[in-house]
Amino acid sequence: MRRTRYQEIADELRSRLASGELGAGRLLPSESELSSDYAASRVTVRRALEVLRDEGLVDSRQGFGWFVAADPVRQALGRLGTIESQLEAEGVRSARRVLDFRFVAAPARVRKLLDSETVLRVRRLNLADGEPFALVTVWCPERYGAELSRADVERSPFYELIGVELGGAVQSIGAAAATAHDAELLEVPTGSPVLRCERITSSTSGQAVLVSEHVFPAHLTEFVVDLPHADASIAPSGLRLLE
Repeated sequence: MRRTRYQEIADELRSRLASGELGAGRLLPSESELSSDYAASRVTVRRALEVLRDEGLVDSRQGFGWFVAADPVRQALGRLGTIESQLEAEGVRSARRVLDFRFVAAPARVRKLLDSETVLRVRRLNLADGEPFALVTVWCPERYGAELSRADVERSPFYELIGVELGGAVQSIGAAAATAHDAELLEVPTGSPVLRCERITSSTSGQAVLVSEHVFPAHLTEFVVDLPHADASIAPSGLRLLE
């Protein structure tokens, strides 16, 4: 029995997925581009993609389009640690690609938090199994960052480098839209949903020693909080409404 055109397109896309040409979590070409590539209508292309979605091979999200199905990167929020260590514990190969390493005048908010006029600012792209999953900017007081090198921060987390006993951190997470710069690095569409997180890490004395901002593609990221005790309220712990 002759296969229909959408089945043929599904077969070809399935082969591309199986070959690794399109890695887990990567965006697929748009329906319009696939329509042109396969000389088929968008209705036909969408039907082929729906077949692959039913098989669990691809998925779609508003603002992203279609992408290769993948388990999200999950970060537990119940303890102070790095997401890289959590990934490695799950068998995921993580890496850091330093994009910018320099001492700069601290932005007003960072200067107030860190009590430092000059800070080491490091911007990096975090990778999971070779694919981008976070864009990170870290600000470190000059007194702690003066002896650090670009190679140091590419190899190890700041927590292991600054020589300060850490007491804890406050992390704020909100929804945002990817800027053109962030979208290019994270390989997502400009304006697509991202999770933007700010973490303020303090020493055991309560002094803030690091400020960091993390930008995650929303379709690949989940934050998990363990809530072992029941309460009268059903609202998520730590929920705050913005004015």
